[in-house]
Amino acid sequence: MNTQITLNLPDEIYKKAEHFAQLTNRNVADVLTQVIALSLSPIASQYTSAESFYNTSVASLSDEEVIALTESQMEPEHDQRLSELLYNQQAGTLINAEHSELVSLMQVYQEKLLLKATALREAVERGLREPLDA
Repeated sequence: MNTQITLNLPDEIYKKAEHFAQLTNRNVADVLTQVIALSLSPIASQYTSAESFYNTSVASLSDEEVIALTESQMEPEHDQRLSELLYNQQAGTLINAEHSELVSLMQVYQEKLLLKATALREAVERGLREPLDA
């Protein structure tokens, strides 16, 4: 299944994609699709366990699994690396190769945070935890 979307790209990005498409005798949409797929794939493989964020339905989990998710944290080595990369970015010493790693780790962090928040909501709805504002 494919989902059609409309994007507004900076002219410079579009021209680069168009140029690459011409060089490889492909259309621009295929090139952009491949670039997006490649840029997101390290997230699932490099920084996450076999469990996929995208396929997790918190409502279908057992009470124990929901509670475990409410207490989940980023892997310590990934958290440390994220801190290092953020420090390098703040110091202006982040190199190009580190930029994509930083983006990937930030994506993992945000996804785990969203999953944790969803689990917290589910835990409150099931009566497993008190609401934070109680």
